[in-house]
Amino acid sequence: MKLSCLATLSALIVSSPVLAQEFSADIPESVTTPNVVDTRTLGTLNFFDGMPSPETVQKVFDNLDLIRATTVFLDGIPIAAMEGMFRGLLTMANTNEILVAEDLFDARSIWLTPNTTTIYVTSVVDTREGPVVLDIPPGFLALMDDAAFLYVSDFGALGPDKGEGGKYLLLPPGHDGEVPEGYFVIESPTYFNWFLGRLSPDPEDGPAPVVAAMQEGMNIYPLSQADAPPVEVFVNISGVQHNTVHANNIEFYDEMNEAVQREPEGVFGPEMTGALASIGIRKGEPFAPDARMTDILSEAAAIANATARAITYAGRDPDIYFYEDRQWNSPFQRQSYVFLENGARVLDDRTYFHYMATGITPAMTSPPVGAGSVYAMTARDKDGAYLDGGKTYSLTFPGPVPMANFWSIMLYSGQTRSILETDQRSGGIDSNREGIVANDDGGYTIYFGPEAPEGKENNWAQTMPGKSFNVMMRLYGPLEPWFDKTWRPGDLELID
Repeated sequence: MKLSCLATLSALIVSSPVLAQEFSADIPESVTTPNVVDTRTLGTLNFFDGMPSPETVQKVFDNLDLIRATTVFLDGIPIAAMEGMFRGLLTMANTNEILVAEDLFDARSIWLTPNTTTIYVTSVVDTREGPVVLDIPPGFLALMDDAAFLYVSDFGALGPDKGEGGKYLLLPPGHDGEVPEGYFVIESPTYFNWFLGRLSPDPEDGPAPVVAAMQEGMNIYPLSQADAPPVEVFVNISGVQHNTVHANNIEFYDEMNEAVQREPEGVFGPEMTGALASIGIRKGEPFAPDARMTDILSEAAAIANATARAITYAGRDPDIYFYEDRQWNSPFQRQSYVFLENGARVLDDRTYFHYMATGITPAMTSPPVGAGSVYAMTARDKDGAYLDGGKTYSLTFPGPVPMANFWSIMLYSGQTRSILETDQRSGGIDSNREGIVANDDGGYTIYFGPEAPEGKENNWAQTMPGKSFNVMMRLYGPLEPWFDKTWRPGDLELID
């Protein structure tokens, strides 16, 4: 009897036009979709009572793939940037061999924002065959980042050896074997890791004696050979043309695929792994986009690359600027090497840093007063115009410049973000340059242009007509006036 009454009531509700009208009147408009929807991005989208037409389905899936491929590019720049570094270095040496810029860097080396004042020492450290030992000599300033460009460890002055040197043991992902004593033990979630060290040339004798001392004490080798370490291979990369910068076109996705195939499954996190899978990059499977997906990936790379360049050179966030009235800026203004603020990832800061620069360590965001280095960048003059290599500019540092060691100005190409190639091998200028002239207050005025203003040759850095450039200021051993902002560098001012 009860079932019969329920069935009769249900039939009445369904068949009653009044009840049906009252029920549909209660549906909020916000949860429904009109049969025709006009959009600026995709044009007209058609539906039958909420069901997308075949043409609409194709449009939105093409757009979804474009969004995800663009997201993979922007969020994956750290991974691709590291893959570009690995690829470039491995054209000149094998894993666990040590590459040294024995005669410093120049514009033949396409790196993101290197300098020409310090000796670079680097290696692709590979733990696929097991733990690896790194013998670190005294006096180093070095770091290690993993294949996702995440911080692993510092070495030397800012590491556990405190500048005294020592033996480090890098464990591979998931290592569950015995860990011997006598090592500074570090762990990484990825097989490939990037070691980057810097040494200062001898003030009198240059790089040679410093390089020789480093080579006597540094070695990278498997733990299995610890009882009889092999002789280390050192490769001089000064003057060797090579490229360590990731692709800005569809090849970007090949770099991402290479990282996915080599590294442990899921190591780049579920969100990135899922985004990669959605565009066809899956561990253990070939990456073979069809014609439709190839077009979408090419479009996504073009859009994402333009976006990264806008974030880097025309940032819209006022918080990246050091001073309200100056052009100097940095993606580390929030003092976080993982780009966090109040628990939120500042995505544009991460894109800016990894598109422009290289090497992640906590010491880059907040070094101790009088130690390490700080950085500030600008691609614009005092009036906000892009820097033009065919024009002449001046830049004044008021004195005294707050540094325990020296200051450096490097010029980088707007295209490659590497050293601007000119007839000047240095690619910039620093306070150690022979003959540089200080102002009466102990500060400096520097000139930038295709030719030196008369009488200013020792205070001049060369630019190239028809080429954009950006400027990076480094203070080595920054002092308190830098941190409390009582010292303010000038902007680049157009002379002619």
